[in-house]
Amino acid sequence: MQRYFVEKIIENQNITISNDDYYHITKVMRMKQGDNVYLCDGNISVVATITDITKNEVVLEIKEKLNEKKELPVSVTIAHGIIRKEKMEETIEKVSALGASLYQPVEMERCNAKFHDDKLDKKMIRLNKIAKEACEQSHRTALLNVSNPISFKNFLKESSKYDLLLVAYENTNPEETLKKVLQNNKYNSICILIGPEGGISEKELALLEETGFIKVSLGTRILRTELAPVYIMSVIGYELEA
Repeated sequence: MQRYFVEKIIENQNITISNDDYYHITKVMRMKQGDNVYLCDGNISVVATITDITKNEVVLEIKEKLNEKKELPVSVTIAHGIIRKEKMEETIEKVSALGASLYQPVEMERCNAKFHDDKLDKKMIRLNKIAKEACEQSHRTALLNVSNPISFKNFLKESSKYDLLLVAYENTNPEETLKKVLQNNKYNSICILIGPEGGISEKELALLEETGFIKVSLGTRILRTELAPVYIMSVIGYELEA
């Protein structure tokens, strides 16, 4: 069955779906009255049956409440030096499916791409749509949120809210692996920073370490910036999921 995220599920009340999801249900999936879908609002998941299709809305009736355990046991923020549009979209799609909670673009010294203020709102809508569709396809029960880009200075200030702070750095001792750090720590939230195509500068690295970030190696090979977050989420999933 298809899965769709909705704003709020209230038991014993019908749910209406419109806009892009309406188009997907009626034109792409060609569903009809009587077909079932999964619905989720980030907290509650249900099976619902289509009872009516109008010109603008799909009306659904809740049939069964589900007890799903789909999410990682830890909240993971992927902080990423701003990269080019195509690479960012690919990264967001993959880390959404692998269970990340937040994708945070960070303005760093060696970024060769940036967000233009006049196009920011439109771009954020697109990136969050990509995340939503990936979360639905992978049958998650929570959405990955793509945050507006922030400066490196503000990123350091906001990092205090996390239990574990990590930075993937290519010159780290290969024995200081992500796996090793995960096995030796207990936490509810992780933030891990990956540099842009140009990498992390020495100045930035020094400030990260002063703030409490732990350097971790991603192995003996050098990974492209869009591949590193996928590797990281794979390791976290393998190590922490039962």
